[in-house]
Formats: sequence, C-alpha cells, structure tokens
Amino acid sequence: MARISLAGLDIEYELLGPTGAPAIALTPGGRFPKDSPGLPELAQALAAGGRRVLLWDRPNCGASDVSFEGDNESDLQARTLIQLIGALQLGPTALAAGSAGSRVSLIAASRAPDVVSHLALWWISGGALSLISLAAYYCVDSAIAASRGGMAAVAALPGWSLQIQRNPRNRDILLAQNPEVFIETMERWALAYMPSQSSPVPGMSPEGFGRLRMPVLIFRNGKSDLSHTRRTSEWVHELIPHSQLIDPPWPDNEWNQRSEYAMKHGSGHFAGWPMIAPTLLTFTGAGKPARP
Repeated sequence: MARISLAGLDIEYELLGPTGAPAIALTPGGRFPKDSPGLPELAQALAAGGRRVLLWDRPNCGASDVSFEGDNESDLQARTLIQLIGALQLGPTALAAGSAGSRVSLIAASRAPDVVSHLALWWISGGALSLISLAAYYCVDSAIAASRGGMAAVAALPGWSLQIQRNPRNRDILLAQNPEVFIETMERWALAYMPSQSSPVPGMSPEGFGRLRMPVLIFRNGKSDLSHTRRTSEWVHELIPHSQLIDPPWPDNEWNQRSEYAMKHGSGHFAGWPMIAPTLLTFTGAGKPARP
C-alpha cells in the first residue's frame, strides 16, 4: 500500500504488475474501498496478463481523505483520478470500472481524453429510481444528521465508519466542516444525481460523451437491475457511436444476487468481476491504440 498527497488530499493506492507496462486503473462502486472482494482478484489477473494495474481509494472511500470540494462527488473523484495517473507517471491509462466507478471514469475520460487509452464500463448507474436513491444514499442522511446534531452526528453515521477506522484523520476533517456549509454542499451534490432527459449519466453532457475518442467497451446492464438499468447502458452506447456493447459473463440477475449476499455479509457486490479479466486484456491490447 502507498499514499500520495494530491492538491491537499491524501490518497491511498496500490500498483500491481510490471513497471512500464500498459496501465489499467480499476475503480469500484459505492463508497467501497479498493480491497473489496473481487477487486484485488481482478487486479491480479490483469497484472498476470502483463498490465500495470492501479487500485485506489477515491476521496471519501477506504483509507483516503474525505473531502467536500467540487461541484459534486463524482467530479471530485474524477479529477483526483486524473491527477493520480499523472503523479504516478503511468502514461495513457485504460480506465475500467463498474457502478459508481463507471460514472467517475466517464467524467475523467471526458475531462482528460489524452490521458485515457481505453475505457471499459459495466453496471453503469442510471434510471430515475436509481439516481434518486443515489442522492438519498450519498447526501440526504449526512445532511439530516448535520441539521440535527452537527458534524459530530455526521461522523457517527455508519456510512463514514470505515473511512474513519482506516484513516482516523477523517474524523477531524468531518468535525472541521461548518454544518451549514456542509448541508449546502450535500444539497448541491444531491442535485447532481437528478435524472436528465439529455444524458443517462449524472455529470456527463452530450458534449462530454462526444469527447470520448478512445476505444470504449460497454458491458450491457442486466434487464432485472434497477440500480443500473439496461436502457442506461444502451443509451451510453448510442451517445458513443464507436463503442462496443457486449453481454457480460455473469447472469442477468448478478447485481440482485450479489446485493442480497452483501446485505447479509457486509461485502461481496464485486465478487464476480474477475470473470471479465480475459475480455479486458483482449480489449486493452498491448500499448496505446490509434484513436478512431
């Protein structure tokens, strides 16, 4: 494990695979850390296939610092990812990500397309019910806690317990926030998740999709998955005409089954992700491809 300071934020990361090899940055979903079951196994398979693999804890996840700077949380994390790739001198890097990580990777690739060699996405979050629930999950509970008990109540929420456990300074960062300003931030961040008629992904405009000139691979969302609707993955494919849309190696109800398991055991959403390693290795090839 290693840590690096980027614009005042301490970010925890790990690099696997041979130095100088084509790089792949893996980003999970939720606020889950880089060692969530399935992520290390996927990273190891990609490293065994000759890739330099970056695992990282996004701001507000795992052992990295919490932060409330930025137009929204996904934008904060996307900006940090591009800074991290540059600071580690990884060169053009493939971004491979699922769920919230797919949103972060899309935004990062649209902001800095020259930094991104390939883009592979699965479980792209979208659909009215999904996006409204994300606003509640990421923002509403914390805002209500701040309104009722100040930042001490926010720091006591289960949603921040892992971040404080793995990085005790995160409690101090939370307690240092002005509650009124924090609530305003949560309101602004929640608005970023509101469903749009012009884009399937919060934080991505049609113009942003148009800047994605690197090769793009999209694994089709499950028909039964209300958190990552099938129409969302198809809409993203339509907005990136040169992208490939393929079926994933897991069953249609993968998300529902994994979520049910995770509710009982505390983790396991991403346990099936190592199954896509062969496809990612084939897609990313060896080295930076010519842009279409």
